[in-house]
Amino acid sequence: MSGLFPMSDRVRGLDARLAEFMDAQVLPAEAALAAWDEDPARRWTIPPLLEELKQRARDAGLWNLFLPGSGHGLSNLEYARLAERMGRSLIASEVFICSAPDTGNMEVLHQFATAEQQERWLAPLLAGEIRSAFAMTEPEVASSDATNIGLPIRREGGDFVLDGRKWWTTGAGDPRCRVLIVMGVTEPEAPAHKRQSMVLVPMDTPGIEVVRPLRVFGYDDAPHGHVELKFTGVRVPQANLLHTAGSGFEIAQARLGPGRIHHCMRLIGLAQRALEAMVLRAKTRVAFGVPLGQLGMAQEAIALSRCEIEQARLLTLQAADALDREGSKGARDLIGMIKIVAPRMACAVLDRAIQIHGAGGLSQDHFLAAAYAGARSLRLADGPDEVHMASLARGMLKG
Repeated sequence: MSGLFPMSDRVRGLDARLAEFMDAQVLPAEAALAAWDEDPARRWTIPPLLEELKQRARDAGLWNLFLPGSGHGLSNLEYARLAERMGRSLIASEVFICSAPDTGNMEVLHQFATAEQQERWLAPLLAGEIRSAFAMTEPEVASSDATNIGLPIRREGGDFVLDGRKWWTTGAGDPRCRVLIVMGVTEPEAPAHKRQSMVLVPMDTPGIEVVRPLRVFGYDDAPHGHVELKFTGVRVPQANLLHTAGSGFEIAQARLGPGRIHHCMRLIGLAQRALEAMVLRAKTRVAFGVPLGQLGMAQEAIALSRCEIEQARLLTLQAADALDREGSKGARDLIGMIKIVAPRMACAVLDRAIQIHGAGGLSQDHFLAAAYAGARSLRLADGPDEVHMASLARGMLKG
């Protein structure tokens, strides 16, 4: 790895500091935070320990590592290495204010918001004072085709009025969530890719109803959650429009490119941790009179996982490098490829790790089951595998 996409001295130093902080403070906190969530009385409240960890990370200078103007100014390739490190723990990204959907929303606000919108929403997001959510997917349509997004946003006087439903709105269940970025139709007569706009909607606006939190393989991911929302006569000023009317599809594409890099690198970190757990288990668990590591099935699982992780890492770093050099359009195919490859790889590695851990791998005693649920969801989130494969193939066939 040293000759391909090497880390700069600056990133190597940040990565070492991240690793030290995670080993000393984040990984030991996982059990306590899980225990907090298991108590029904406080499940949808924020653990004080999480806020303490965020403050410690801020004090250590490990804060807002990815966004331009945050003090680090990292490229996508540089940040990718740190995203992999943070991906080893399901709680780490939030500790460093680098978690979805806030990262993507910060990027949207940074690129497309007015100065007034940035002051109201971006500044407190960067400070870790609030959280946000991105409301795009709808239950009534195949939202993998973004031109299907149909929530009506009509003009009335100087306001926008929203009516309809969204779901899988990650983060909208969080009591700290203060703002939604909502994609809906403002220009119904325009061409398909110019009908939608994005509008900033404060979470406390009258007419917003949290219908229910949705579960992923039984996990509701409290207190953050993946929420179904109902909008009934929700009214916001037209000044809450992001960028220009009809630019919703454009904004979504700009948001999703770097976000897919982040997701894939976090999955690589998660898979790497699963592989390390698999190796340790194979060394220490005895079956049929020998350590599991002496059995061919365990050796194959370990070897295949190592190969697949390395392949996914190199491809994702290549995509990040292309995004830096050529922009979203030039990196489109590579970003599509990593979105196909990385979640499938993570699911395969985690599945092998669960198998080697036996029944315990299915339980809350290990991180593997929850990690698998998250990895499997990313074969759908930010576009399902089939959409990325179709787009990639169409481009090749045209060529």
